[in-house]
Amino acid sequence: MNFKRIFLINSPVSSFLVLIILASCGNNTPNTSSTDSASIKKNNLQEVRGNLEPAQPKPGWGKDMNDHMAVVIEKLVSFNAPPLISLSAQEARKQPSPADAAMSVMQEHNIAALPNNVDTTGKDIPVQGGQIHVRIYTPKTGKVTYPVIVYYHGGGWVIADLNTYNASAQGLSNQADAVVVSVAYRQAPEHKFPTAHNDSYAAYEWVVKNAGSIKADPKRVAVVGESAGGNLACAVSMMARDKGFQLPMHQILVYPIAGYDFNTASYKEADSTIPLSSGLMKWFFDKYLNSSADGKNPMISLVTANLKGLPPTTLIAAQYDPLRSEGEMLSDNLKKAGVDVKYKLYNGTTHEFFGMAAVVPEAKDAQAMAAVELKNAFNK
Repeated sequence: MNFKRIFLINSPVSSFLVLIILASCGNNTPNTSSTDSASIKKNNLQEVRGNLEPAQPKPGWGKDMNDHMAVVIEKLVSFNAPPLISLSAQEARKQPSPADAAMSVMQEHNIAALPNNVDTTGKDIPVQGGQIHVRIYTPKTGKVTYPVIVYYHGGGWVIADLNTYNASAQGLSNQADAVVVSVAYRQAPEHKFPTAHNDSYAAYEWVVKNAGSIKADPKRVAVVGESAGGNLACAVSMMARDKGFQLPMHQILVYPIAGYDFNTASYKEADSTIPLSSGLMKWFFDKYLNSSADGKNPMISLVTANLKGLPPTTLIAAQYDPLRSEGEMLSDNLKKAGVDVKYKLYNGTTHEFFGMAAVVPEAKDAQAMAAVELKNAFNK
């Protein structure tokens, strides 16, 4: 159990997985940014070990999945876990996850975890109505101070934790050479909306005000989030803007939850997608929101929110994902609001591919781009 958690990040069977290293994005799918994408992709393909080919035909919903991704999904299906939507939140948190599948593929094909050169410590910080825990990752590269990333894990505001997404935060720290503060915001249904959002903002403000105590530079702060965490990261930027507080220098949103519209093209295509389906997204909303009215709140419905004045944004999307359409809409709306945005859709991938850098070439590409975007922001 501990072994798998050290090397990957995930969220129970249906959600959010991140394995091995870092996160984020770029431009539009077959579009690549000026960063010699073809060369990166070639190198990444060469670095992925093992001739990974699925044993079974690809599922009807994912006929164009790349082989590496399909091998992970095939392994996930082989666990025969009950659908999360048939379980309570407490039971769902105990189920096997996409990260378990990726780790199993790594073990079967002798694929090694990527090297780690950071230390971790834990700390409890105050929030309204109590306290939450944060895990602080510090590079062992000998600098007096580092830029700092406030990181929000995925899991639909319901499942997953700091251990589940350990590798993602750890990878960000390694690749961006930055302190990472991973936030254990309180989860639903025990804590309904807007608790996770308020906790996330409180953690951001704490990091800015206490940066010196964690070897971090308070003037060089970014936010990163995956899925529900991507929603939280963008909401934190909005809250900082509205409160007149220091804005993040950059935000990286990895397939964020950005709307409450179940009639988008990608929602309609995602009845059976794995690891995240349209049905599972409705289950998450049911657990976190007090009522459907909360779905229209700008903190949830980012696509209808005032996005003016937000920091430069990198947004990454997966092809087989109910959140794909709203992610693209969020990117478009950010641009309309005058925000500098880089968006990239990775075809052939599913929700949660981002953390599978040791297995899925597109994940390694996405993570490398994320590190570049963060470093560029910090060096301005």
